[in-house]
Amino acid sequence: MGKAGHTFVRVSDTRPERTIVAMGGLSWEDSERRLLEDYVLGLTERERPRALFVPTAVADAADKTLWAYEQLGDRAQVTHASFFPWPPFGLRELALEQDVIFVSGGNTANALAIWRTHGFDEILREAWEAGVVLTGWSAGMICWFEASVTDSFGPELQGMRDGLAFLPGSACPHYDGEAQRRPTYTKLVVDGFPPGLAADDCVALRFKGAELAEVVSARAGARAYRVTASGEEQIDTRQLG
Repeated sequence: MGKAGHTFVRVSDTRPERTIVAMGGLSWEDSERRLLEDYVLGLTERERPRALFVPTAVADAADKTLWAYEQLGDRAQVTHASFFPWPPFGLRELALEQDVIFVSGGNTANALAIWRTHGFDEILREAWEAGVVLTGWSAGMICWFEASVTDSFGPELQGMRDGLAFLPGSACPHYDGEAQRRPTYTKLVVDGFPPGLAADDCVALRFKGAELAEVVSARAGARAYRVTASGEEQIDTRQLG
């Protein structure tokens, strides 16, 4: 009790855990895909999490959006955010009321440009800091980093340094799934590109804040790697299932 009968309340300095799960690429095997999805949904500790699907990188393709409802609908309360022809009213509120935000694969550079035009980049950061789990595969993996290897500008892979920068360094998805990913990424890093992390398909990297906390795999033999100018180092990986 303070002076004059006033009660002093100590304000907690705790904050929600900031979580990003960056997936190298989904599997077309339903059992493997569901293992990764269950891993992400399980981080929310809610029986039927609220999940927002963001398919901007595939220009809000209707078939991809329908796929998300069909794929996740038995385990989550699914909705989606479309940016064509314009974003939904109350976009910030929609994002902040979610437990998980899933970002699809597709054209990373296009998605980033659209998000920035409508302030969704800032909304995503706010959601992350509020404890909403951010996740995605391919474009939805690399968008969170400072830099990445992408095919956003054409069929030839290139380095891009224009990510959201929630996570430091660079990232490369599909490390075992596309023949040119490994040689392109390693050469870029040797030539001065920011070092970072590479993930095979079916692999997920979970970050607590900006620190890598765990790597999990839904497929035997699939791995993640630290890539520097000195070479690549395999990261310990926990097998799901």
